[in-house]
Amino acid sequence: MAHLLMVESWVGSMSRLLPRAIGEGGHTFTFLTRDLHHYLRSAPEGTAHPLLGARNVITAETNDLDTLLPEAERLHAALRFDGVLTSCDYYLPAVARIADRLALPGPGPEAVGNACRKDATRRVLAEAAVAGPRFALHEEWADLARSAREIGYPLVVKPVDLCAGMYVRRVDDERQLADAVRAMAGFPVNARGQRRSPAVLLEELMDGPEVSVETVSHAGMVHVVGVTDKSVGGAPAFIETGHMFPADLTPADTEAAEQTALSALKALGLTEGVVAHTEIKLTSAGPRVVEVNPRPAGNRITELVRHVTGVDLAAAFVDVALGRAPDLRRTETGVRSAAIGFLVPERAGTLEALDGNGVRGADGVLEVELAEPGRTVKAAGSNNEYLGHVMTADTGGPGARARVEELLSGLRAGLVVR
Repeated sequence: MAHLLMVESWVGSMSRLLPRAIGEGGHTFTFLTRDLHHYLRSAPEGTAHPLLGARNVITAETNDLDTLLPEAERLHAALRFDGVLTSCDYYLPAVARIADRLALPGPGPEAVGNACRKDATRRVLAEAAVAGPRFALHEEWADLARSAREIGYPLVVKPVDLCAGMYVRRVDDERQLADAVRAMAGFPVNARGQRRSPAVLLEELMDGPEVSVETVSHAGMVHVVGVTDKSVGGAPAFIETGHMFPADLTPADTEAAEQTALSALKALGLTEGVVAHTEIKLTSAGPRVVEVNPRPAGNRITELVRHVTGVDLAAAFVDVALGRAPDLRRTETGVRSAAIGFLVPERAGTLEALDGNGVRGADGVLEVELAEPGRTVKAAGSNNEYLGHVMTADTGGPGARARVEELLSGLRAGLVVR
């Protein structure tokens, strides 16, 4: 039995999947957080809270490395950890620093830090000649306006250090750019209390469909598990509205996406102890890197992969955090494609009706999770405002996506927000 240190987590699906994978692997974990109430406020309904499986729950200042690193050393001396991990993007760099300090398995802190900063990722990949959009990084308005004209509208404006598509916007002119920059400046601290960088990243707007490449790195080798497709809505935001695994691509496009992701991971140095989710645009000029995430995919993509291949990416994440070879053997599941679709609110108000009875138990349905009436609804501006999801499987081919869209259409017809 191994003992892992888990530093913070999300409160969504990975908050349940990761503790489950640790327990099923015969291991245990100590949970370290600066705010336990953050997790208690979001206790999942109908199931035991995932933190009940922790050996210890300890409060410490996880946002201050000067405090966190000595505390991790003190805890390690008393409790002896075999690995350290997190499912929360905002703590990936801290976990890499802890692993380095305690001589535990994991990727290098510089590699993780560069992957977790969109501007650093762009710089490293450009230096390695890995294809991406034209970009510019500035803090001052005059510089941003000038670079926007040089890149050319329309373009994409991004914060360098936020997740879930927050404040990522398409802008078509200088007025829209000013609005986007102003909105970003009004959010100086992220949801975990960490002060944000004021830098703004401008990128060329890339055409074509977007996919993600799911990989596992161990012992200097990067193993491709597969390619997932993505649908995006909510313009001018870029909200993920659904995914299907495997992506319904030609062999040539699949190979191009995989090779581009492998080049990006190599350039960043993410070839050891990483489960990664690399987003790629299949543009008319060839594949281009959108971003590299040095952690398992969110939005339950890991479950899509498991339903089709039998490969458990949460379990692989635990294995590589312990320095162990992950089990990536595929098994016959009978499922040829699995897809998930999200119910994205288009207006703010109060949820009055959302009836999922016609969806639960329908042919091919694997999961249904829907918000309860009475919930306060925000018009979606990122991936944080979903009202639920539907997941389906197709045993015959790439038909899971169409089935999800059919079921979501029925749900939307009965959705009432006032």
